[in-house]
Amino acid sequence: MSKEKALIEIRLAGLSTGTHEFEFTCSAADFADQALVEAGFSKEISVKVTVEKLEGEMIVTLKTSAIAGLTCDLCLAPITTELNGSYRIWYGYDQAGEPEEERDEEYRLIDRNTLSLDLTEDARETLLLSVPMKVTCTDNPDCRVFHQVENEPHEDNLPDSTWQESLEKLKNKYR
Repeated sequence: MSKEKALIEIRLAGLSTGTHEFEFTCSAADFADQALVEAGFSKEISVKVTVEKLEGEMIVTLKTSAIAGLTCDLCLAPITTELNGSYRIWYGYDQAGEPEEERDEEYRLIDRNTLSLDLTEDARETLLLSVPMKVTCTDNPDCRVFHQVENEPHEDNLPDSTWQESLEKLKNKYR
């Protein structure tokens, strides 16, 4: 846990058993992370946290939503799009005398006396994971790839062979 004030923090002290929802709104600059800026986040970020507190464990679900400025991988046109991400973490209470075992990153142990959970890093990672690996601008009228002037099929444009016809079908499939 960081020593700085957490952007997204859930206070556990006094939290009763059951489902609790929290909403946070912050700016991408509040994270002070160059990776978020490079990923295209520069505006408001909203994070919805659902905490399901049970007797022996807690399930925390993060849902992020933000507008990002991206670049089309095909034509390099700027794109502004909303990105949504989600991440679920299970928290178990640390039992004294329980042997240490290797756990997944999504399953964490906390002390029963933990006062709060800092979810800032988890929200940052969820935002970064929400960025698509391939960005295309199929709805962008400025795109030079998907919005070419449609020509009437002339004999010159007709495929000459089956591989050209297959290639044309494949090209239309990814539009």
